[in-house]
Amino acid sequence: MADTENNKNFNSPAERAQGNVPALRFPGFNEPWQKIRLRDIATFSKGTGISKDQRSEEGKPCILYGELYTTYTATNITNVISRTNLPEESLIKSMANDVIIPSSGETAEDIATARCVLKNDVFLGGDLNIIRLNNDSGSFLCYQLNGVRKWEIAKLAQGVSVVHLYKESLKSLVVSIPSINEQSKIAYFLQLLDERIATQRRLIEDLEKLKSAIRKKLFANLKNLPTEYIEIGDLLNYEQPSEYIVASDEYISDITKTPVLTANKGFILGYTEEQFGVYSKGECIIFDDFTMDSKYVTFPFKVKSSAIKILTAKPNVNLRFIF
Repeated sequence: MADTENNKNFNSPAERAQGNVPALRFPGFNEPWQKIRLRDIATFSKGTGISKDQRSEEGKPCILYGELYTTYTATNITNVISRTNLPEESLIKSMANDVIIPSSGETAEDIATARCVLKNDVFLGGDLNIIRLNNDSGSFLCYQLNGVRKWEIAKLAQGVSVVHLYKESLKSLVVSIPSINEQSKIAYFLQLLDERIATQRRLIEDLEKLKSAIRKKLFANLKNLPTEYIEIGDLLNYEQPSEYIVASDEYISDITKTPVLTANKGFILGYTEEQFGVYSKGECIIFDDFTMDSKYVTFPFKVKSSAIKILTAKPNVNLRFIF
């Protein structure tokens, strides 16, 4: 957040609304949005610590801070995963509409993740900043904080090996707030999109399980049939990646440039403007010596390091089948 905006005083409705009209909005809403600091529309507190040995399958529902960026993918939390056996008097209860943001983590980007709790009586673990809004929509605020404001929140974090986000810093954050009716309309629309995304993720997970089962059954059956064993070296060509290693790890986000690949889960690390040493020979398998992961690739690329090996098919070999 720019210092000038943090230090600016919004003394009147006219000053708060000046030039603050979004380009895209639902029909029937014409009033400008109010610029306001979080401290003027909410109260702040912190959750209480819940350790691993204080969790219980039969206990009270709770949210742990690390789950915000590892478990809960939707902005609104409706179903809580963890439970604790700690006594109620030692814990902080949520109220529906609370906004929670981690107060510490490994990276500033991680702890700049906001979630809205849509249920009462969920216990909130330690290292959670709790923002309890006076009259506004927590769901709307979270969507805003997780948008362009996410990077402003990340700038508020302090520390190196472990970064911290203090509530005093959050209080100074300036947000743009429309009428409660417009907040509700926007939040509901975005929540519908979240639900559609969750449905698609479940479909993808089911398809991945189906593919894995089919593949396992297919190749397991082959073991019981008369087969010929052939060494990989007789099927695939092997190439060192030395001439394709990226010279600079200052990657960019422009997807029109050349992707820099790794064979592990990260896959595309970023993009580079380097035009030399680009692999453009067609389909190949990239294989990681350390993780044993592999990826099937059909587009031009560069690689991060020499740990990546490049495999291509010899004549009359179907590379996709071998992959």
